[in-house]
Amino acid sequence: MSDHWLVRPSTIRRMWAGFIAVLALTVTAELFVAHDAHFGVERVFGFGAWYGFIACAVLIIIAKGIAVFFKRPDSYYDEDESRG
Repeated sequence: MSDHWLVRPSTIRRMWAGFIAVLALTVTAELFVAHDAHFGVERVFGFGAWYGFIACAVLIIIAKGIAVFFKRPDSYYDEDESRG
């Protein structure tokens, strides 16, 4: 039985290369597209890319912090079945 095309290592390498190429083209396009900056920091080259990356990283850290308080054991739903 053959593997699904999305789990093949060659497909994964091609997808990573494609994603990196699209991201690089997006940042490079900033050289050719004029935009008005509302704040001084927005004039920095690649502002959208690094701002998005930092925002995503912060959201992941916050989610992991919240998970500490709301995490349930793996057998959480099995407990009711064992009683009855």
